[in-house]
Amino acid sequence: MFDRIVPPGLPLTARTATLLSGAAEIAGGLGLLHPATRPAARLGLLALLAAVFPANVYMAQQAERFEPLPAWSLWARLPLQPLLMWAVWRAARRRVQMHGKAPPGP
Repeated sequence: MFDRIVPPGLPLTARTATLLSGAAEIAGGLGLLHPATRPAARLGLLALLAAVFPANVYMAQQAERFEPLPAWSLWARLPLQPLLMWAVWRAARRRVQMHGKAPPGP
């Protein structure tokens, strides 16, 4: 199914785009597990979410190709992308505990 939502016109095949985005998602998730790699994982996951947004728009615009999913649900999920980006930003903050207190800063 993920190959079908890749918009036409990319310089990659749909399968390659799907495999690359999946690998990036797994790498980002693993990167969140260790404080040293969290900042890079955060940026990578934010870039991934931005990169796949056009596929979500394409899917909503071509809703008839993705039945039985209702068209309204494809449009309704578009505003969720910025919320997911915010969640990644917040979840991936580097938090180092120092004597029971988190250090100041973002």
